[in-house]
Formats: sequence, structure tokens, C-alpha cells
Amino acid sequence: QEWQKLNYDIYTLRQTRKEVRSRWKHILEDLGFHKEADSLLSVTKLSIISDSQNMGKARDILLKLSEETNIFPTSWELSERYLFVVDRLIALDAADEFFKVASMVYPKRPSGERVDDSQKAPQC
Repeated sequence: QEWQKLNYDIYTLRQTRKEVRSRWKHILEDLGFHKEADSLLSVTKLSIISDSQNMGKARDILLKLSEETNIFPTSWELSERYLFVVDRLIALDAADEFFKVASMVYPKRPSGERVDDSQKAPQC
């Protein structure tokens, strides 16, 4: 039973990660980064922050995304992975536009209120 629970927890975590990545990719594609979306979302051990001055701004935008949108599930702990992605968006001068689109497509809902695909805002 412990193995079954562990396997279920791992499966749930992987599905949540896929869902979050899919949301980010969807917004990046809406912003016109069709070909670049996968590479923008790709983070490895060798990834670095492009400019140390951007770190504070990237962290602020990431927190704002988690607090003011539903791009991350409520149980999600912020991942450093998305700090790198936001840093890349800042370098491309697209971070503020990303936040605007995320706010429209994944608006914050009161807790307990579910959003199905038919209720989401249309693509930008």
C-alpha cells in the first residue's frame, strides 16, 4: 500500500508539472513565441540568470504570477525553474506582457471555484 501511495503521489506531481508547463507554453505561444516556447521553458543544471540585476525583478514577477493568477495550482510551491524562465522573458522584454496574458487566460478565482476549459478566456 505504501508503494501504491508513493506511485500515486509521483504520478500526481508529474501531472501537475505537465499542466503548469502546458499553461506557460500556451501563453508563450499566444505572445508569438511558437518556435521558441520549448527552449524558453527548458531549464537544466547549467542554466544561469542572464543578468544578476534581473533576479529581483524576476522573483517579483514570479510571486505576482502566483498570487494574482491561476497559472500555478494552489498547492504548488514556486519552482526555481520558472525564475529562469521569467529571467529570459525579462531579457526579451516580454515579462510584463506575459503577466498581462496570464492574468487574462488564468485569472485568479476564489478558492474552491473550479474553472473548466469552456470558462477560460479566449486566446489572445
